[in-house]
Amino acid sequence: MPASDKPVSTTRRGRGRPRIQRSETEVSTVQALDRGLTLLQLLAREGAANLSDLSLQAGMPAPTAHRLLSTLLRQQFVDYDETSQLWSIGVQAYSVGTSYLARTSLVEIARPIMRVLMEDTGETANLAVEDNGYVVFISQVESNHPIRAYHRPGSRSHLHASGIGKALLSMRSRDEVQKSLEKTGLPAFTTQTLSTPTTLFEDLDRTRQRGWSFDNEEHFEGMRCVAAPILDARGEPVAGVSVSGPSTRFPDEMISRIGPVVTTAARQISEALGALVNHPR
Repeated sequence: MPASDKPVSTTRRGRGRPRIQRSETEVSTVQALDRGLTLLQLLAREGAANLSDLSLQAGMPAPTAHRLLSTLLRQQFVDYDETSQLWSIGVQAYSVGTSYLARTSLVEIARPIMRVLMEDTGETANLAVEDNGYVVFISQVESNHPIRAYHRPGSRSHLHASGIGKALLSMRSRDEVQKSLEKTGLPAFTTQTLSTPTTLFEDLDRTRQRGWSFDNEEHFEGMRCVAAPILDARGEPVAGVSVSGPSTRFPDEMISRIGPVVTTAARQISEALGALVNHPR
């Protein structure tokens, strides 16, 4: 058949789409990359580990794990201590991780998680940080209820009379809490405010044990709030997330169910910030 008479194929491969067929070398390379990243994730979680433990956890032969780790070592993504024979995360992994953090912000990271939190609970989600002994609200995702909590960005609240404030205080030692409160005191805003050291420290103990705080109309009458702390890459509390609303929509039987939901949101934000430590649960 003349070349001009050959049938023309009507099937086209989309522009920019990779071919389905891959060579054995390509498959091997992708698998090696996948396994190498698995080892990095394990080291990030464990802190340090020997070859035997890493290969078992990753589900690969020890010689394979060693070859991959050696490659990562040359690129400074991992470190190796010959004395202890332990592998750990290297400086290059830190450099790559911080470049991600440099292009993001707490508000940007938290916003989509707060939106899901609002949708899951039906109540307004709040984000706040501490500034010189006070809680400062920096972002909010409002619920659709006509009556709802509202914190203007930049508004402040005392630590001891705020769900987020108490969540942050629960992450500190007793001495650190006392020093912080010496700056602001324990003013009472409602009859429910924890305005004595005894009642406050008892509440912080409960918060520490369960991983979330409960503001029971302690700053505004008729308003309740459940909050949890957010940790940074060093495991330090840097902010808090909460849901708040009218007490009529926060009955006692709902609080214990909302607490773990808020804690999960706080953990997700913490992980997005690079937190590698165990988060309060």
